[in-house]
Amino acid sequence: MPASREVVFVDGVRTPFGRSGPKGLYAETRADDLVVRVIRELMRRNPGLPPERVDEVAIAATTQIGDQGLTIGRSAAVLAGLPKSVPGYAIDRMCAGAMTAVTTVAGGISFGAYDVAIAGGVEHMGRHPMGEGVDPNPRFLSEQLVDGSALVMGMTAENLHDRYPSITKERADAYAVASQEKVAKAYADGRIQRDLVPMATRRAAEGWGLATVDEAPRPGTTLEGIRGLKTPFRAHGRVTAANSSGINDGATGCIVAAEDVARELGLTPRMRLVSYAFAGVDPEVMGVGPIPSTERALRLAGLSVDDIGLFEINEAFAVQVLAFLEHFGIADDDPRVNPYGGAIAFGHPLASSGVRLMIQLSRAFAERPDVRYGITTMCVGMGMGGTVIWENLS
Repeated sequence: MPASREVVFVDGVRTPFGRSGPKGLYAETRADDLVVRVIRELMRRNPGLPPERVDEVAIAATTQIGDQGLTIGRSAAVLAGLPKSVPGYAIDRMCAGAMTAVTTVAGGISFGAYDVAIAGGVEHMGRHPMGEGVDPNPRFLSEQLVDGSALVMGMTAENLHDRYPSITKERADAYAVASQEKVAKAYADGRIQRDLVPMATRRAAEGWGLATVDEAPRPGTTLEGIRGLKTPFRAHGRVTAANSSGINDGATGCIVAAEDVARELGLTPRMRLVSYAFAGVDPEVMGVGPIPSTERALRLAGLSVDDIGLFEINEAFAVQVLAFLEHFGIADDDPRVNPYGGAIAFGHPLASSGVRLMIQLSRAFAERPDVRYGITTMCVGMGMGGTVIWENLS
């Protein structure tokens, strides 16, 4: 039995995230081509990594059909020009797909099965709407295994408002405006662009273009401007398009390696994996998932929430982030939380988002050498949460 090894995050990149739909950045771009671009950029940015030393390519997608099918980790690796000897596979844990791709290959690295792996995710929600082709078993409802609202994410967010009456629509809207402001500032300060890989786009009517920035952010968003938006999931509800993540297209990827191998190859580890955990909750309030997964990850690491200096929380809905913060006694505007903004502004291409969180945490670590530990965490459809704790190596 090999001794376990330390696992490190070396580098991560992503495409700009586009808005889904016929007018979005990637309306006529294939999902697998988004992944290919990410893999090629990772290899370009890390010339010390021989392509044949990549032992696995794990790519997540929530809807694994069409151009997100065909075992996308393997097919994208071949399309990206990696040696045919490099295997790959697809993985699905809905929103936490890329996060699970990272933790899965990390387990293999720690065990000694791999030295270096590429992990990431893609979601082209314009081509593949959430739930496309899904056939839920009728027993879910006929046997009352879940409430009917469990299958509609926006309704689960409304349920969460019910469970946390202190989290008002006004608080959710204020959090959403702050996310937009933080993203605008991060862009102005050049903190986002350095990990975006320009992506060629094409439209039959207009020809070729180049995507270089995220399409979804709405700088200048104000409380007054979003206060009267419709609440599509419940009459007189609290969840709106402004305090939720959007429907988006994009891909992410990262290099994960054994720490000794990374240093042998001249790669610079940015952060070390300390622990991770996934947890299940009632599907109709899936947004609370990050609470038990974080408690478990902290327990496994022998840490408390007070040891965490930076939090990257996926903003599927403002209420879900606020529930996490309220549980752990963290202020809505705590500067440790999503310092560059989050998915309410950037967008949330489901399976890809976990690695976006890791990319942003690694950049924040580099600017904060005084911070030792950080967390990436997210809620997951069907009632789950995922959390990874990282140690700063900057």
